[in-house]
Amino acid sequence: MSIRHAAAGALAVLCLSAPARAEEPVLKAGVQASGTVLWELDTIEHNGFDVANGFDLQVQELAGAPAAQTAFLAGEVDVIVSDWLWVARQRAAGMDLVFLPYSRAVGGLMVAADSPAQSLRDLEGGKIGIAGGPVDKSWLILRAYAQQEYGMDLAADTEQVFGAPPLIYETALSGDLDGAINFWHFQAKMEAAGMRELISVEDAATALGLDPDTPLLGYVLHGEMLEAHPELTGELAAASHEAKALLATDMAAWERIRPMMNAGSDAEFAALRDGFLAGTPAEGPVDEEAADRMLRLMAELGGEELVGTATTLPEGVFVGTGG
Repeated sequence: MSIRHAAAGALAVLCLSAPARAEEPVLKAGVQASGTVLWELDTIEHNGFDVANGFDLQVQELAGAPAAQTAFLAGEVDVIVSDWLWVARQRAAGMDLVFLPYSRAVGGLMVAADSPAQSLRDLEGGKIGIAGGPVDKSWLILRAYAQQEYGMDLAADTEQVFGAPPLIYETALSGDLDGAINFWHFQAKMEAAGMRELISVEDAATALGLDPDTPLLGYVLHGEMLEAHPELTGELAAASHEAKALLATDMAAWERIRPMMNAGSDAEFAALRDGFLAGTPAEGPVDEEAADRMLRLMAELGGEELVGTATTLPEGVFVGTGG
């Protein structure tokens, strides 16, 4: 699973529009049709967790991450789901954005069930497929881990194939790759199809002194919106928490949303469900010292292409979940 639980399947946009009642603002949510964020937002809407917490959620479909980020920065929408490193980059550039934790889902590097590889060192000379490009966060962490543990330059010692998540998924299953890094929900499908995880990004991050519990993805809001509606972050956090709590305890809630999960089998369905729940962030404030360590490493490996001018964690990136 990619440490991005990135981009392509996790994106959502929430737009604040005219309230139906003065005390109940409407939050318009634009979600990629195949995105995993839709599972949570649909659960919120269906069970009335939005209204119970003081707002009216309305879900719409949007094209994808780049278009949503552009619309968000232009002020056309008020909230998106993205990773906190992107928020740190925008804050370093002068944008007043904040991050409300949504998921810490991460993945790993997958190989065929019968692959002889037992560690990253065994992939030397092989071909690795990577969804998300050269600055994919999972790829960067695994590169740093390989250097620390084996003195291995993973980028120089392997051939990389970069592509969209579905392409990496299909190519990995066909046997044309020696290893693959993909978004978490595609990795769940790869595992259900019989592939195995060679190393998890969580284990690699821990070995590097990072905190794998740092939530990667979250609802991103404009500071100006918080000034006008300071209660919305707590209300959205509460609705998100209630949806996750229901999905963690009620199998019927999963059966209801199963049609939108695109699971090709019971094994895929179970893997997607378990992967989503495994990404539930801990309650309470984010450890900003741990986040700063991660950002410094990402700045060192990914440079300005990934984090812009942010070389340390800007103040004010995170807001609490309210647990």
